[in-house]
Amino acid sequence: MKLKKAICLSACAASFIFSFTAGTNAQRDRVVRTTSSQPTNQPSQPPARPQTTSSSRPTLVSPIILARSPFKPLVEKTTSVKSTATAAASTLGRRSVFSSSTTLLLDQAIKSRYGLPYRLGSTGPNAYDCSGFVWSTFQEAGIKFSRQSARSLWAVSTPVDGDERYKFGTLVFLNGLGHVGVVADENGFYHASSSKGVTYSPFKGYWERRIVGFRRMNADKPVIDIDER
Repeated sequence: MKLKKAICLSACAASFIFSFTAGTNAQRDRVVRTTSSQPTNQPSQPPARPQTTSSSRPTLVSPIILARSPFKPLVEKTTSVKSTATAAASTLGRRSVFSSSTTLLLDQAIKSRYGLPYRLGSTGPNAYDCSGFVWSTFQEAGIKFSRQSARSLWAVSTPVDGDERYKFGTLVFLNGLGHVGVVADENGFYHASSSKGVTYSPFKGYWERRIVGFRRMNADKPVIDIDER
C-alpha cells in the first residue's frame, strides 16, 4: 500500500515538473517571437535615394556657340524716317514737274484716294468726279486754285509738249475737254473714272484716241476761278 502511494506521488511529481517545464519553454518561445514590432509579412522598405547636391551636377566645359541665322531680314533698317521720305521724294522729283516735297505730297494724296467711287460734282472725301479729284489732290499738295470744271482748268493752265507732257503732275485733258486726269508717266495717268472710280489707266488703247492735250498748273501762283460749273 505504501509502495503504491509512493509510486503515485512520484508520477504526479514527474507530471508537474514536465508541465512546468513545457509551459516555461512555451512562454519563452512566445516572448522571442513577439520581440519584433513589425509583422513578418511587411514588405521591405525601398532603399533611400542618395541626396543630390549641386556639386554632383556635371560641369559644362565646352563653350556655347550660337549659330548665325542664314536668313537676312526682308526689310533693312534705314537711318531715319526723314531720310526715307527724302529719298522717295527725290526719286519722284526726277520725273515730276514740281519740287520733291510737292511731288511727294501729290503722290500721297493720289494714292490715298485710289479706289474711291465716282460721283458727279463731288470733291470727296468719299467720292469724286474727274475735276474734283484733280482739285482735291492738288489742294492737299499745296497747289491752290478754285474748284472748277475740266474746261475751265484748260483755260487757266499752261500748255506743254514733247517729253514735258509725260512728267508726273502734268494735267491731261480728254473727251473734248470733258475729262481731266493727272499724268503718272509716259504710260498712263490717274483720274476719277465714271465706271471705275479713282484709278490708273494706260494711254495706249481706249484713251489714246481721246486725248485733247497736256497742260500744267503753276504751283507758285494761285489760279483765279473763271468758271465754277
